[in-house]
Formats: sequence, C-alpha cells, structure tokens
Amino acid sequence: MIELIVLDVDGTLTDGKIMYTSNGDEIKSFDVADGLAIAVWTKKFAKKAAIITGRKSALVERRAKELGISHLHQGIHNKDEVLENILKEEGLEWNQVAAIGDDLNDYKMLKKAGLSFTPENGTSYLKDFVNVVCENKGGEGAVREMMEYIFKEDGLEEDFVNAWV
Repeated sequence: MIELIVLDVDGTLTDGKIMYTSNGDEIKSFDVADGLAIAVWTKKFAKKAAIITGRKSALVERRAKELGISHLHQGIHNKDEVLENILKEEGLEWNQVAAIGDDLNDYKMLKKAGLSFTPENGTSYLKDFVNVVCENKGGEGAVREMMEYIFKEDGLEEDFVNAWV
C-alpha cells in the first residue's frame, strides 16, 4: 500500500513553463484537479506527501502549504538521496512510495520508487521504465491521474469519491 506520494514540480505539477512579470516576479500555473486529489490524500486520508524539486520558488512553498504537503525540498540535485532521508524519517520503505516526474533529474528517484509515473509529455528516457505513463500532460491533470490510479489500486476509490459527496 502506498503511504507517501512524491511530486516533482516543473513539468509535473505545472506545465513546465516559467513566466516572469516585468517586475521579475515568477508565475506558475497549478491544476486545481491535481490539488483536490492531493488534499484528499493529505487531509482526509492523513497520508504523507513530498515535493522534491530542482528549482526554488516561493509559489511552490505556498502551494505545498495549501495542500498539506509535509515534506518540501527545493533546489535539490540528488532527489533520490533526499527521498531516502524522508523514508528514514517516516519509517517507510521504497515499496510504499509512489513518485511522479518528467525529466532526467527524476530518473534515479523514479527507478527506486515502488510505483512510478511520468506525464504524457515526460521524457522518453523515463517512459522506458516507469510503471505508468499518464495520458495527461504535466500541469494538465497528470498528478490527478496518478492519484486516481493509487486510490483504485489501494482500494481507496470509494473513500476518495465519498470525500466530496
């Protein structure tokens, strides 16, 4: 059973585009449906979630707080090492982890995760070995698709649906 979800940001939780205003402020776009499923995971099911991302952004920190994500690691080069530390802290094993990422900096982490995903527009290097290649693109429901897959596989689908009806 999956106890921890691990999320990349750019290209996974977002479409990978980074926009700057004329004042230098960064703009990212997050999918509401992704967020709804993550919030059910963390708040209704009291399960763990982590964001491990290569870039740093105050917007990501805000989004993590909104969704109840307990582990936020930004500016990370070796994602699998950070995840190993989270597993030790939480007393979990790799087979209890589901992770999603879209590019080569996610490679080692996805190789080790018990259940691995990449968005439809993820690099082919990941598509060759992940458990699930999502039909949706990053920032366009790929994380929601991952979450629904986990809810079904772990027998939580009815509870997920009932969380909102």
